[in-house]
Amino acid sequence: MVGGGARTIDAMPKSSVERRLRQVARRLVQLREELGVSAEQLAHLTDAADDARLRALVSETPVSSRDHTDAERHAEAMRRHHADVAEEIARLETEQDELLDRLLAESR
Repeated sequence: MVGGGARTIDAMPKSSVERRLRQVARRLVQLREELGVSAEQLAHLTDAADDARLRALVSETPVSSRDHTDAERHAEAMRRHHADVAEEIARLETEQDELLDRLLAESR
């Protein structure tokens, strides 16, 4: 709904608005569950990267350094995924608000 999303919603019939609201609500449930899972995975991967960093500092070997780099790369990928999911939730919550506003305006 980027770039004039409200106009798109204004042009929708009530049944379409209601159907889209149901779709958005289902997707929000899925994304919130995914956000929780990704938060747990992020915590685990961050801990693993921290442990690998300490091992790399102590052992100072190329293998431990590579392990740290790999672990940090995985943690960063999960950080990006977690942020993307949170961003999508925010976008859908905004869309949901717009759809609810539309239904409220029609009921008056």
